[in-house]
Amino acid sequence: MSLLAEEHLDICEIQCFDEEKVTRLRPRVNEADGVAKIFKALADDTRAKIIYALALENELCVCDVANVIGTTIANASHHLRLLRNMGLAKYRKEGKLVFYSLDDNHVRHLIMTGVEHANEQK
Repeated sequence: MSLLAEEHLDICEIQCFDEEKVTRLRPRVNEADGVAKIFKALADDTRAKIIYALALENELCVCDVANVIGTTIANASHHLRLLRNMGLAKYRKEGKLVFYSLDDNHVRHLIMTGVEHANEQK
């Protein structure tokens, strides 16, 4: 089979739609607005590793994160700040140390499910 013929195997050969399904789903799909931002954050390997480390340990200082992922404090801090600005992480300051944790269990669930799925693919 030619590549051109293969390209069209996954396309409907006629144009039609299930009006009941479309009517029911069309107003609901907007509920997914904002989800891409979360997955964009997770799409970066460094940020995914940071989120996973925070999911495993609950709270880490910036220095711990840098050492766990093998990068500089400045780089870890940059990624942690992005995660905080995206609403995925939060921080607290204790004296001269800054500790980060995941914003909520939804983020923990996403990364744990993602890691589990990735390990099944190996």
